[in-house]
Amino acid sequence: MNMPIETTTANSFPRASKAAKVKRKTYVYLFLGWVMLIAIGVAAAMLYTEHLRQEIATDIAQQTQQQLQVIQEDYQKQIAQLKDSVTADMTTLQKKVDSLNELLAFTKDSANSKTDNSNQLYTQLADVKKKLDELQKNLDVLK
Repeated sequence: MNMPIETTTANSFPRASKAAKVKRKTYVYLFLGWVMLIAIGVAAAMLYTEHLRQEIATDIAQQTQQQLQVIQEDYQKQIAQLKDSVTADMTTLQKKVDSLNELLAFTKDSANSKTDNSNQLYTQLADVKKKLDELQKNLDVLK
């Protein structure tokens, strides 16, 4: 049986082990480099996401503020119109009450004991007073 004899020199082993150590260091440095790049990418993505979230929140807050301002102006305009309308109605009703009072006073003075039309006028006057009080309450609520 012939077996080939391998001859090794003393210099061949240290070269192989030195080359393997250099390759391992290179792989470790490449791995650490990739890990750092990935970490930097994740950190940058998180920072950019936070920046976008803040911008969107600011935009939404501005839009909401503008919409609330428009709604408030519309509400105040409607309140002013309602107040003017109630004031005009109260003025008209007050004129009617005054004219009924004059008519009632005239009727009371000119009524004889046989005819009693003043009762009807008192009823009408009470209805008008009731409506005037209701309008006054509505105006107080608006104030």
